[in-house]
Amino acid sequence: MTPMAATVTPSGRTDPGLLSSLDPLLREWLPRQRWFAGKGRPVTGFSLVAATELLPAHTRLGLYHLLVRAHQQAAPGDCYQLLIGTREALPPRLAPALIGHVTQGPLAGRTVFDALYDTRPAEVLLEALRTGARIGGLRCERDPGQEIRSGLVPRRLTGEQSNSSVIYGDTFILKLLRRVVPGVNPDLELPLALAREGCPRVPAPTAWMYGDPGEGEGEPYVLAVLQPYVQGAADGWELALRELAKGEDFAAEARALGRATAEVHGALARALPTATLGQAQIRPMVDGMTERLDAAAQAVPALRPYAPALRTAFTALADLAAEGHTWTAQRVHGDLHLGQCLRSASGEWALIDFEGEPARPLAERRMPQPTVRDVAGMLRSFDYAAHSADPPAPAWAHACRAAYCSGYAEVSGVDPRTDPVLLRAHETDKAVYEVVYEARHRPDWLPVPLSAIHRLAAPDLP
Repeated sequence: MTPMAATVTPSGRTDPGLLSSLDPLLREWLPRQRWFAGKGRPVTGFSLVAATELLPAHTRLGLYHLLVRAHQQAAPGDCYQLLIGTREALPPRLAPALIGHVTQGPLAGRTVFDALYDTRPAEVLLEALRTGARIGGLRCERDPGQEIRSGLVPRRLTGEQSNSSVIYGDTFILKLLRRVVPGVNPDLELPLALAREGCPRVPAPTAWMYGDPGEGEGEPYVLAVLQPYVQGAADGWELALRELAKGEDFAAEARALGRATAEVHGALARALPTATLGQAQIRPMVDGMTERLDAAAQAVPALRPYAPALRTAFTALADLAAEGHTWTAQRVHGDLHLGQCLRSASGEWALIDFEGEPARPLAERRMPQPTVRDVAGMLRSFDYAAHSADPPAPAWAHACRAAYCSGYAEVSGVDPRTDPVLLRAHETDKAVYEVVYEARHRPDWLPVPLSAIHRLAAPDLP
């Protein structure tokens, strides 16, 4: 029996009234979290997928691990991973973590909070991963070749959007997935595959945690991944903005990042199956891009004047496929941008966060794609950085885009610009997505993707 298993009730289950006692508090708290995907629609109820008591509830500090499905009108319920701490009262340092005060059920009289803000629950998670514990419906596995020391001091990482992370002693970083689905998560699958290939551009997973599926769901949930922490690393987005603010050239870094991207793509192609895309495969891809454009034009009036010209970016790709052109598809990052890249103190680039776009279905995120999808995402990221400067620096973005593609070609042997039709289609699709996102969430940023839309709709583009 592991040290952690001793803290669990013998059945691994919790009081059936637990969720109903938390329901009114979660209805208020959950929609306010940055990682909650169903914003703008009220939560109509919850159902419990799984619950495990990690620390006894009525001691000084209790801890529950919950998988909870949040139901909303006109939408299937998303499943969220919650770590709920319980105390008689919260100390001031935990005030930002407050969920509320329970008035009924098994936790009546207790204060509940987001446990990741507290050091002891974070230590519990690391110990479970270190020992490969099985606790109720939770199952931890680890790479036996990597050592995990006990006693590492945890600190919660702030500023994240889709998930939550804890850094342990500047040695490891634990990524806790918040919205979870049953099945193989690429954020674990791809780094493990890259580790088997010996690719140094992605930190190899040290340990990971699964959760048992709910009734009727055959595959387990991937809940968390522990990886080495790249100490002293600079976030690619922040680094680019700093260099821009100083008026410094970023082309050398962009070229190195292009090389790193190509190395990762090459390792993924060796580690996992590839596919050939012909007319039968390109047609549905083009249809999807066109449908997203039409929906975006309906949602954002500023996009409508450009829609006919943008549509040609997709029809041109379909025409090439009809003429017999084929392309290679493989597993890719799926959501690549400057914020998903880290430059180490030694100057080496690493790629992180292989989850893909969380809003897309898991099966779609695991499909082979042309590598240009990642390239297009990075090119758009350079454009975003350039438009964050005052005044905007389009020449800086142009230089970075060119350097990145050149660096990519140095490793892969293929410059993405030599297939302009494929590149334009994917960059257009990405810019259309950005228009909708900014219109909904950050209207002040809408001019950034619209400037790219204007360029991509220009008639002199291929």
